[in-house]
Amino acid sequence: MKLYWNGAINMRKYHEIYFATSNLDKFKEAKVTLSKFKINIKRAAVKGPEIQSNKIEEIAKASVVQAIKHIKRKVFVEDTGLFIEALNGFPGPYSSYVQLTLGNKGILKLLKGLSNREAIFKSAFAFGEPNGSILCFTGCIKGNISTEEKGEMGFGYDPIFKPIGGGGKTFAEMTIVNKSEYSHRSRALEQFAGWYIKNYKIN
Repeated sequence: MKLYWNGAINMRKYHEIYFATSNLDKFKEAKVTLSKFKINIKRAAVKGPEIQSNKIEEIAKASVVQAIKHIKRKVFVEDTGLFIEALNGFPGPYSSYVQLTLGNKGILKLLKGLSNREAIFKSAFAFGEPNGSILCFTGCIKGNISTEEKGEMGFGYDPIFKPIGGGGKTFAEMTIVNKSEYSHRSRALEQFAGWYIKNYKIN
């Protein structure tokens, strides 16, 4: 297990949580959102086997149980899914695998000639700590799949996903700060932050 420490923080003002992820871009996005709530996160590069499930919430919950065993502190894990209407919700909970095998070009090929390009990006954050309960927080954003890849600033499906209200831009055409105004990830984390502030009494 590798722990990544991210700068000197005045710990009188911040609460710390570990984000178990090997994806640095996800970590950066989460850090931007949670810093607004004075919640500091550190990255733990732990990656265990994912269970097979049709629900990303169940995948995240199972993953965080494994992460707690390694880190032994407050930690959360995320699972995401891109649900494309014309493809009956595919790739959904298999989004990570499909991104590795088909990639964005493969998705665009599957949608070639189709007028319905509506999709939902969904994020599930499972949170837990040793001897504590496992909770899950979700966030969604509706949007459309573009006809071509656009942008250089995102990762994963960001170059082909245009969120509603985003001015026709893909996530990959937005900065992290701009993306956090719309993203499924930020919406899930904002729910988590509200719960965490209330239950851990952050001033």
